[in-house]
Amino acid sequence: MSQSEIKPEGQRHASSLNSASLSFYRGSSASTSRCSMRIPPPILPLLAACLAAAPLPGDTDAASQETGSPVQAQGRPAAQESRPQGQPDVRSSVQNQLLPQPSVTRHEIVLPGRTLRYTATAGSLPVRDQDGRTLAEIAYIAYVLDHENGSAAPRRPVSFAFNGGPGAASAYLNLGLMGPRRLPFGRQGDGPSMPPVPIDNAETWLDFTDLVFIDPVGTGYSRFASSGDDARRLLWSVEGDYRSLSRFIGNWLRLNDRLASPKYLVGESYGGFRAPKVAGELQSADGVGVSGIVMISPVLDFTFQRDARGSPLSWVVSLPGMAAVRLERDGKLSRQALASVEAYASGAYLADLLKGPRDRQAVERMSDQVAALTGLDRGLVLRMGGKVDAGTFLRELDRPSGRVGSPYDGAVTAFDPNPDASRSRAPDAVLDAITAPLTSAMLSHYARDLKWRPEGRYMLLNEDTSRRWSYGQGRGDRESMRELGGALALDPGLKVIVAHGFADLVTPYFETKLLLDQLPTFGDSARVKLELLPGGHMFYSRDESRIGFRASVRQMMDPTAE
Repeated sequence: MSQSEIKPEGQRHASSLNSASLSFYRGSSASTSRCSMRIPPPILPLLAACLAAAPLPGDTDAASQETGSPVQAQGRPAAQESRPQGQPDVRSSVQNQLLPQPSVTRHEIVLPGRTLRYTATAGSLPVRDQDGRTLAEIAYIAYVLDHENGSAAPRRPVSFAFNGGPGAASAYLNLGLMGPRRLPFGRQGDGPSMPPVPIDNAETWLDFTDLVFIDPVGTGYSRFASSGDDARRLLWSVEGDYRSLSRFIGNWLRLNDRLASPKYLVGESYGGFRAPKVAGELQSADGVGVSGIVMISPVLDFTFQRDARGSPLSWVVSLPGMAAVRLERDGKLSRQALASVEAYASGAYLADLLKGPRDRQAVERMSDQVAALTGLDRGLVLRMGGKVDAGTFLRELDRPSGRVGSPYDGAVTAFDPNPDASRSRAPDAVLDAITAPLTSAMLSHYARDLKWRPEGRYMLLNEDTSRRWSYGQGRGDRESMRELGGALALDPGLKVIVAHGFADLVTPYFETKLLLDQLPTFGDSARVKLELLPGGHMFYSRDESRIGFRASVRQMMDPTAE
């Protein structure tokens, strides 16, 4: 593709699902000049990368189909691998395929009050350039509820889920929250040696929506076709990421005859940041409308993290989360108790922060209040000028016991291996503790339940992706509130749920609350719902929060549900 083929600034077009081209634009509503990437000359030929119309699993020849019956789900036998009735029988035409042919298995789980029979598909769709060269393959797992005739319902809701990072696979949402199987994790005392044995998930969302879990390139089994950097520079970027995911979703819908289904996006953390961008791209470039967006512990505006120490708002948004951790430990956590903290943080605390450290009376006042709210030593808070970062809070709160809290859930702690060091380098009591069991559980799920066995390494968390991620001119200038507001303004039927755990110090809930409060009502303020729940970044690790959150999402997707 020559440079002249790049669309001029401000020009847009709606590409069909058949071509599903992945094009970059500058100066449009989806990417302003402030947020646009500076594309180096070596990757200009890749700017027309696309997700080609990949084949879906159909009836396979004996030579290519693994023999043997699928492993039973929780002691109950599943049906033989086969193409479900009504699913397109599209045979493979992928050349130089990186990942195995898709595998289709049938399953059944018995849950309180109901039995769910569903078809699971583990496979991938390729990312190709305009010349048909495969740049990468995006792996996915789809769970589709079977109906009486054994086929899928073409107008049943379907939800596309992805985690964040960047560099995190979708296993957290799959085995932690939404999928038909669940691995309990994120609790006090969990560690790498915990048994990686999932159980049937009584809170699966499969009752009211089909599920497609997507692993962006570089996560899970998704992988690049070559070791070169051109495709990585393209796809490991804000724009390349959300546009490739949009192409994937559009193609999956088309190939599975699900364009008539209500469609929902579910994103966690950075996945919540990308979700409004994916929604906008689907509508404008792929001709696909989204019925709802669910954002779990999202980052909506990185501005709060830019120049953190010099921005008063960064201290304002983090204080209620730290207070929530202290209140929970004292058994006093309530929405009413936090309301008073929020009022102080956005009122008197912000006013004193704006006065600056030269106003000693303001510093004294802040130190008194922050010490009382966090439970930290007043002298320590005074030395820090009334501004306590999450790392200091989590270590100092548990210093007497030699433990350190997790920023992902301040109520979960682990021992500090170097309690006398000036800085803590303790492993994270949540994220690091669950990496091994969750990885093992996914490997077993793929091999035993889904009968899909790619070669190579499964990447639950890819640090290389995070290190090399391109935010364009800087992460601190990136936000997705504009896309969220635009989507709500354009589509009066769009509904949004944003959910946070109180004890999350990675993406503080109060930051999102302040941002959402700035949105217009768009005709009905109830279209955007903020859910605040006990727990941390992955609040769904707590039974009460997982059950309550599921009920809210079901009400959004199926208003007639009791």
